[in-house]
Amino acid sequence: MKRFSAITALLVAITFAIIVPALELNDTHLTNPHWPEHARLHEAWQLLSNALIVLLAAWLVTARKAPLLGLTLASIISLSFLFAWLTGDAYGGSMLHSDGTQMAIGGVNAAVLIVGVLAVLLGFAFAGERRLAVGE
Repeated sequence: MKRFSAITALLVAITFAIIVPALELNDTHLTNPHWPEHARLHEAWQLLSNALIVLLAAWLVTARKAPLLGLTLASIISLSFLFAWLTGDAYGGSMLHSDGTQMAIGGVNAAVLIVGVLAVLLGFAFAGERRLAVGE
């Protein structure tokens, strides 16, 4: 279980510290000339905060310093994205690009699918780590 937890935490870190920023450092997101400067500031802040939190989470899990805390932090980042997606209609948010397209896998938004899988993996890792902690 320790190895599963470490791999899961590293997958979350790669996703939110490398892949997401790489996909958002362009003119549809961070440098979008149509977004107010304040919105771009919030985008940069969110990218940096998420990246640093998941890197800390991965370290806490892989170094075995506080695996349950690390998995909790990684879960917060993953689940908050899914919550924002689920509640997008309430605030006018969408995963569609400005031209109405989206990156999809089998008709499902790629980001939602990937983060959903990560959330499930985190759930299994957390349950396993909890069992290990109780057994110690």
